[in-house]
Amino acid sequence: MAKNPIPRPRTPDPLLTLPEVLAELKVPRSTFDDWRKKGLAPRHCKLPNGQLRIRQSDLDNWLSDRMDEVA
Repeated sequence: MAKNPIPRPRTPDPLLTLPEVLAELKVPRSTFDDWRKKGLAPRHCKLPNGQLRIRQSDLDNWLSDRMDEVA
């Protein structure tokens, strides 16, 4: 008899979709794509279907790092 897998707890650090990130940053997709090409975008992962995901903590850390450069 096969055992049912144990459900994993929901992560407190959600993976955001690219539209969610763009809305939070208030930038167009072209700007984000430019940042990616220049290596300036927040850390992200590319899913097998080609979609990007960004952990909330990575976005928060990236924004925090940008603020430190201005101060």
